Amino acid sequence: MAAVARLDVQPIDAQHSFKIRAFAALKQAIMAMDIYGAKEELRLDERRLAEDLGVSRTPIREALALLEQEGFVRSVPRRGVFVVRKTKAEILDMILVWAAVESMAARLATERASDEDLRSLRGLVGNPDGADARAHLDEYSESNIAFHQRIIQLAGSELLSKTADNLFIHMRAIRRKTIGERDRVARSIVDHMAIISALEARDAELAERLVREHSLNLARHVATNVDYLD
Repeated sequence: MAAVARLDVQPIDAQHSFKIRAFAALKQAIMAMDIYGAKEELRLDERRLAEDLGVSRTPIREALALLEQEGFVRSVPRRGVFVVRKTKAEILDMILVWAAVESMAARLATERASDEDLRSLRGLVGNPDGADARAHLDEYSESNIAFHQRIIQLAGSELLSKTADNLFIHMRAIRRKTIGERDRVARSIVDHMAIISALEARDAELAERLVREHSLNLARHVATNVDYLD
């Protein structure tokens, strides 16, 4: 008869569970924000967050501390907690890092993604002439963001995805903010179609180069035309 094994475990802390769940919910909400859409600072109300999530303020406070460690928020004494917004120089640096991360993801996707998964990218592009995208800019902006997220996912690398997460809050926001500037929609669609063709052809070198150049084009646009980050 087998002996019953006694594991050395600690009682589950319900408060800890609330903290982790609050952290996940707040991180997701911050990542979905248009953090560069307004000039004023974005302050978070601890009491309101607790009410919205249906928990006490303690797990909210602990979740915000974790978010600050990851660089999503900053705490200012006697003023509160604010969503972090990067300077222009910081954004440009992040785009360079994103270019490296996403281009590697594209290379891995040519090796690991199924044909069906690669074809699914076409549904995120829209009409090649960009007319529909210009008419429904908000919808295209979300599709554009989803396109880049999907390339990261198709790499099949959990570590690479985690690396991209902390960059993505700012990449998402700056892509959303700039997509309607200087007819970047049309250029974006052309680039996306070329990237998909390279991925479907399993051309790792070309896919990697096209994705990298696509991000570097964003960096050039921000460097030359974006003054509201200064």
